[in-house]
Amino acid sequence: MMVNQADPGLVAALADATEQAFREAETRLPPDVLAALRRAAAVETNRIAKQEFDNILENIALAGERGVPICQDTGVPVVYLSLPPDVPFSSALFEGVREGVRRATSSIPLRPNVVDPITRQNTGDNTGLGMPAVHVVPGDRLTVTVLPKGAGSENVSRIGMLLPSQVSGIQEFVAETMLIAGGRPCPPVILGVGIGGTFDMAAALAKEALLLPVDIMDNYEQELCEAVNALGIGPMGLGGDVTALAVKVKRASCHTASLPVAVNVQCWASRRASVEVIR
Repeated sequence: MMVNQADPGLVAALADATEQAFREAETRLPPDVLAALRRAAAVETNRIAKQEFDNILENIALAGERGVPICQDTGVPVVYLSLPPDVPFSSALFEGVREGVRRATSSIPLRPNVVDPITRQNTGDNTGLGMPAVHVVPGDRLTVTVLPKGAGSENVSRIGMLLPSQVSGIQEFVAETMLIAGGRPCPPVILGVGIGGTFDMAAALAKEALLLPVDIMDNYEQELCEAVNALGIGPMGLGGDVTALAVKVKRASCHTASLPVAVNVQCWASRRASVEVIR
């Protein structure tokens, strides 16, 4: 049950941490993602693709030096809160995150991307109906993890309700998703794949998979990644050896008659950051 009384101190601390997390995520890529881009650039053999990698890496360096967003599409705010036992599940959590998003929109700055789905009216501060999207999970410490999600990659994400007999078809579904997407999500991409659960749970798992480190893939993830790279789409869709930097998978048990599979596509600017809340 959520406690409605808001703790002003907790609201302020969460707002500070949220703003800081977005600043880090928007202006500097995580070390594992940057390392994956550098490895991909080193093995790429296509001349045009190598030039695109040079452009991407220069873009990242300039953003870090100048403290500005890596991409003009600063995404919509997706936030994961890790909640320890001594912090109540209250409205303060959501108020603090919303205030942090408002501040970040002004101070970083972030492009105001959040609009009403029907009227398309812009809130101006990246908050609105259901935004920012806040997911609460149990943990040992109170932390804010942000995953700014751009539209180019989100728009080509897919979910499929496969049959239990189609386990071997998961690889085809993942590769087909990227084949349909082509250059629209600004490859090289990172693909989050959710397998199992229910219709909505598979999509949530796919997005959560984008929070996982990309410097290690298990055998199954590696097979999926190789299938995507075999498409030859390459950086920015201009052809090349590397279409996906990594594929990360999260699974959940599912109904005996179901096999939900979701693919959440993420562009090369796979932005995420975590900040502990100081109370």
